[in-house]
Amino acid sequence: MKPATLHSRISNISRELALFITASFAVGMAASLVDSTLNNFLNDTFSLNGFQRSFLEFPREFPGVIVLFVSAALWFLGSRRLGAFAMLLAALGIFLIGFSSSSYGLMVIFLFIYSNGNHLFMPVATTIGMELAADGRTGRRLGQLNAIRNLATIAGSFLVFIGFKFLGFTYQHSFTIAALVFTAAAVLMFLMKPEKSAPPRTFLKLRKEYTLVYALAVLAGSRKQIFITFAPWVIVTIFNKPTQTIATLVTIGGVIGILFQPFLGKAIDRYGERMILSAEAVALIFVCLGYGFSRSVLPENTAFIVVCVCYLLDQMLFSVSMARSTYMKKIALDPADIQPALSASISIDHVFSISVALLGGVIWNNFGFQYVFLLGMLIAVINFFVARRIVIPQSIKAQTPVTLPVERD
Repeated sequence: MKPATLHSRISNISRELALFITASFAVGMAASLVDSTLNNFLNDTFSLNGFQRSFLEFPREFPGVIVLFVSAALWFLGSRRLGAFAMLLAALGIFLIGFSSSSYGLMVIFLFIYSNGNHLFMPVATTIGMELAADGRTGRRLGQLNAIRNLATIAGSFLVFIGFKFLGFTYQHSFTIAALVFTAAAVLMFLMKPEKSAPPRTFLKLRKEYTLVYALAVLAGSRKQIFITFAPWVIVTIFNKPTQTIATLVTIGGVIGILFQPFLGKAIDRYGERMILSAEAVALIFVCLGYGFSRSVLPENTAFIVVCVCYLLDQMLFSVSMARSTYMKKIALDPADIQPALSASISIDHVFSISVALLGGVIWNNFGFQYVFLLGMLIAVINFFVARRIVIPQSIKAQTPVTLPVERD
């Protein structure tokens, strides 16, 4: 891209988009600081076994179950003010985890507060991102925003790597910085122009027209524990790797994501949600094979490399969730349905996420970690056949561009 063109694109970014981009960067960096250290913090502080670690997914994921109702109760804030409030909750929660977790019970309470903030922000971020997209470029815009969050992920995980390896960081340092960056994101969201808000009409109502959206949410929730809980736990406990290992992988994944996220967004716009979600399901089958069985058939060092590659690929696949959001936007009978449906999807997602986390913990303890990933393979197979049922109305297809020229932001 020519420098003049890049300068022109940057100078034409609206104030609202600039604020949201900066806030998204802050959220990504803070989340990376937490994600790179939380598993090691739990292991070092509380010496959890596989089931105890998976049980923590209940307080961590339950806010996702109730996000539908919390969002409805706070409708008067509007999406942008709700985003600011969510980031303040996240900041408070992670700060308390770092400094007041004198017992396992207290840590669970603080984890619940932190997770409430994160889960409230999820549908808000997607809704605002799609609002700030040009017609026919929703996937592209979400891909760009995700690429920015990947850049932020690099910054956060690199800081963890340098801090723990050279600067004598403790978990309290990492969590304090994360709390400050979450607070900065809250300020940026608050500075955005508030939109007009109205009492929700459909937050508490599931519509049959969106059944496939909800089915995809069931499978997304079931699948995501593979990446969030069990994959890092394999690296930390089966391969006995330190904090810097996860931080390094998150950094590398962030670098890859800077290029991959915009490409994925364009691919969704060009090839459609059906193809992208189907491809994700196929790839996840091989990822689960690598996680679960590489150590059984390969030398230790080679198996660890395979698991790291699987982790990076899994991190990329996790971004395919944007395809579920763009699909919802395309089939929405009313634009006002989008955020409520996304919130409902997150709630459904997390009901099954908690269930799979608990089931996975039982399987891990009683049969071995390999069988957790066999469960993941089964979920991926089901996901493939559900994704093949996606159909976009012809009227929407006609509006979706085949080529993707550079647009003015």
